Amino acid sequence: MIFEHFALNVNNIDDRIKWYVTYLNLQIASAQQEPPYMTFLADSGGRVIMELYHRPDEEITNFADQHPLTFHLAFVSENSESDKDRLVAHGATYVEEVKKEDGSHLIMLRDPWGMPLQLCQRTTKF
Repeated sequence: MIFEHFALNVNNIDDRIKWYVTYLNLQIASAQQEPPYMTFLADSGGRVIMELYHRPDEEITNFADQHPLTFHLAFVSENSESDKDRLVAHGATYVEEVKKEDGSHLIMLRDPWGMPLQLCQRTTKF
């Protein structure tokens, strides 16, 4: 099996998509213009990684109420400190950071709607 995508039911879908495209360099691979506005986002390598959609008749997780290690989106960063500063300047909030013994630098943020984002500047690629 090959992973296709991870789907999330969210509020503020237009604003979220714009923020993720603008500040995380994601690309819209496909977007539905009518409800539930299913939008597939690809990373900078062109691989679809997630779908955002809005179904108000279903539960929408309030990520701000959950610990960021319960769920988070992790992105490779070549310079996690610089990326942290840039994202915080555009509405993200800083949570914590970990400097691993191997030299890796992991920074946990939350997007402007509370969803946890992790910046992973690793010394060893997975």
